[in-house]
Amino acid sequence: MAKKPSNQICANKKARHEYFIEETYEAGLVLEGWEVKSIRAGKMSITESYVIFKNNEAFLFGAHIQPLLTSSTHINPDNIRTRKLLLNRREIDKLYGMVNQKGYAVVALSCYWKHGRVKCEIALAKGKKLHDKRATLKERDFARDKQRGFKNQL
Repeated sequence: MAKKPSNQICANKKARHEYFIEETYEAGLVLEGWEVKSIRAGKMSITESYVIFKNNEAFLFGAHIQPLLTSSTHINPDNIRTRKLLLNRREIDKLYGMVNQKGYAVVALSCYWKHGRVKCEIALAKGKKLHDKRATLKERDFARDKQRGFKNQL
């Protein structure tokens, strides 16, 4: 199993299995104070999250941040609220235009720290059919077996 990088908070491994990734973008994430504390404690999950567009703005929907008991005593935290994504206008317009086409979606791939800020890697993706998923698994297994063969010969 691959080890995650030190600056990575969480990853959506399921997205690469479910979708063909066309383009990736880096977006900032608007968070509240208790959310940042929870993220530092490693209590974030983006497994079922995707991007929605409202009023020419992008929002991350379905990201789950579990509140810490110590940092969220004086507020009423909503752990699955929609969080605003910080993107350039051109990027938002391009993504919005592609989502309106058939078969495209914008999904979150990973979240990570960059210069003390939380960034979210989002991707323009097209859904895979069942036979595409099987082909991907077959290629991955073949590559793994090929690598094992090389290691055994050395």
